[in-house]
Amino acid sequence: MSSPNTAPYRDPTQRTARRVEDLLGRMTLAEKAGLLFHTMIDIGPGGSLAPADLQAGLIDAQELVVNRNLSHLNLVGSGTPRQLARWHNRLQDLAADTRLGIPVTVSTDPRHASSDNPNTSVLAGPFSRWPEPLGLAATRDAGLVERFADVVRQEYCAVGLRLALHPQADLASEPRWPRVVGTFGADPDLVCELVRAYLRGLCAGELGPGSVAAMVKHFPGGGPQRDGEDPHFAYGREQVYPGGRFEEHLRPFAAALAAGASQVMPYYGMPVGTPYEEVGFAFNRDVVTGLLRERLGFDGIVCTDWGVLTDDRYLGQERPARAWGVEHLDPAARARKAIEAGVDQFGGEARPDLIIELVRDGQVSEQRLDASARRLLREKFTLGLFDDPYVDEERAEETVGRADFQAAGAAAQRACVTLLSNAAGHSPAHLPLRPGLRIYCGDLAPDALRGHAMPVDDPARADVAILRVQAPYETRPGPIDAFFHAGSLEFPPERRDRILAIADAVPTIVDVYLDRPAILTPLADRAAALLVTFGVSDDALADVLCGRAAPRGRLPFDLPASAADVESGRPDVPFDAAEPLFRYGHGLNY
Repeated sequence: MSSPNTAPYRDPTQRTARRVEDLLGRMTLAEKAGLLFHTMIDIGPGGSLAPADLQAGLIDAQELVVNRNLSHLNLVGSGTPRQLARWHNRLQDLAADTRLGIPVTVSTDPRHASSDNPNTSVLAGPFSRWPEPLGLAATRDAGLVERFADVVRQEYCAVGLRLALHPQADLASEPRWPRVVGTFGADPDLVCELVRAYLRGLCAGELGPGSVAAMVKHFPGGGPQRDGEDPHFAYGREQVYPGGRFEEHLRPFAAALAAGASQVMPYYGMPVGTPYEEVGFAFNRDVVTGLLRERLGFDGIVCTDWGVLTDDRYLGQERPARAWGVEHLDPAARARKAIEAGVDQFGGEARPDLIIELVRDGQVSEQRLDASARRLLREKFTLGLFDDPYVDEERAEETVGRADFQAAGAAAQRACVTLLSNAAGHSPAHLPLRPGLRIYCGDLAPDALRGHAMPVDDPARADVAILRVQAPYETRPGPIDAFFHAGSLEFPPERRDRILAIADAVPTIVDVYLDRPAILTPLADRAAALLVTFGVSDDALADVLCGRAAPRGRLPFDLPASAADVESGRPDVPFDAAEPLFRYGHGLNY
């Protein structure tokens, strides 16, 4: 056999299939097992390789890449574009010095918006800032979504991020679910259209060296959560379908696969009351192999959601494996069940020893391991990582956060602003605001209005008040749970009364940041004007309030009228309330 430096897998003129088989034939069991794991990693100061951080459950790059043979890593930190590029190149240097020189595929959660949850998303930081996916859905503009995804592709590629752990193709059918913010709303037709547009932008036509691969999630649709709780936690592990809409939730995934999604992530949840086994979807053969592989014809990579095999700790909090329905199995048996279900890779885990043990004990065949390894290697070759894994620091600085990208993101923020009600024409709070008013700004930067209005610091001295408020949620105990905005959609009495006291004293414009639906009934009658936004800066909102831009947004879901309507709704059925406060698609123009 030729040496790795002159091997066919190193030759870019060879067909991808030949390169894959050549490399696979050279790999040891340990090297194959390392391919099946995809865990988190951080960036060190100045773009260095970070040391281990046991508090955050992070292992250092040397241990992961050299000792455990991992070549898929999920970046959780941030830095300047130059630092990100430098870190990426140092990571590839480390990989290049391994026996076979398999380059690292670096992935990321979304990082182009304003939400910040270490389990699901990263603040935009140096990247151009856009609305949340809900905001993109509010524009109903597939062309805008494709342009956004193309910007994501360019900025990601510039710093070496080649796999997006997004988009979410879930339907926002249960309004209390904390992950609604990452969806394109509740309408299956719109979600299908926007997911296709998103994939076109990321792939740049066809998956290749200039593309970002997409891991679409959360198969077979994460929306129908019992009581809206999230399956990151044991109390949210059940997905239910009392309305019989399982098939409806599959539709956006079929659209994503047709548009070029090369990876799929099954969700943590376990189906209850369906024909399928009541185990988490990653362990569910009828779902992964039966639905995804056989019925939908998917031959790409199936990667579990993060942390389904082993328990860990995060910031001092015990975090059990999200192995719902198979909690009684040990990590090796869980791995075997997932592999038998059709999974190729384990997210958030770094335990190749489990796979080695299963193969050596005869519980998993090496041929089955090879089937997953082929898919994983094929994508690395398709992305061009074996031929040129490095990025240019100067180009990273020039590309990430480029002025035209920032301008496009700001325009998208303005476009998603959704006006639900407007004050009467004679009111000073009628939108757009006439110039020269004295305005009390509650959580709106006064500078955003300078040149158009006079900010004052006391509602009693104001002609108009502008309040920006967060949609309500119940704060859960623990450092992990607290990141998820779950529970009731009603404003707590003290928050509601504080808003209404100002609204009763002065004509008040209320903007509600919706990261999921909210019950706005108490505000709708008392606010002079009511808007909702989806991750919009003060400047972008001020442009709409002052008439420099017009509100174009339309609600991507219903806004319920009461808690009773929410509680009586069926989690798998979009638009299940007979009389919502505001219906899907509502939005006023100037």
